[in-house]
Amino acid sequence: MLNDDKYLIVGLGNPGREYTQNRHNIGFMAVERLAAQNQLSFGKVQSKGLLGSGRIGGVPLILLKPQTYMNSSGDCVAAIARYYKISAANVLIVYDELDLPFGTLRLRGKGGAGGHNGMRSIIQHMGNTFPRLRLGVGRPPGRMPVAAYVLQNFGNADQALLDDLLDEAVRAIETYVHDGIELAMTRHNQQLS
Repeated sequence: MLNDDKYLIVGLGNPGREYTQNRHNIGFMAVERLAAQNQLSFGKVQSKGLLGSGRIGGVPLILLKPQTYMNSSGDCVAAIARYYKISAANVLIVYDELDLPFGTLRLRGKGGAGGHNGMRSIIQHMGNTFPRLRLGVGRPPGRMPVAAYVLQNFGNADQALLDDLLDEAVRAIETYVHDGIELAMTRHNQQLS
């Protein structure tokens, strides 16, 4: 991919301090980690989103944390992609995935919503031809409702694996913007232990 192509890296989550450490906010956590490791910061508000921008290894990109709630993420993502004229192929969505065990990372070039309301909203606004990085949070234990589980904070016992998963997510995003989706999938689709 050309270095002058611009990328939009979107972390999904819910705005507000009470959600900061929730499983549902792992997308926010991943783009925050990417920003911190590359000396980027979120300082601009536009189209109901919190944006950061800069370059990673010479590649220009915009980081986005939609400040709508999860179910309305598509409004913000589509508006930012249109405004900055970023093609769907260069919009990477990072989000939590119940159907993957905790610590699993899956990068795909396109796909469906898989029951994720944030992804459903984005697909309604942009189609389904954008890449996505799913970060496994696992299924709720016993009969716990899914909504209660994803809105629960990661536990203390989860912190080491969470850190490893976020670091691997950053490496996957960096590979994607530098070397493309195919190499990123080959190199980073894995379950950490």
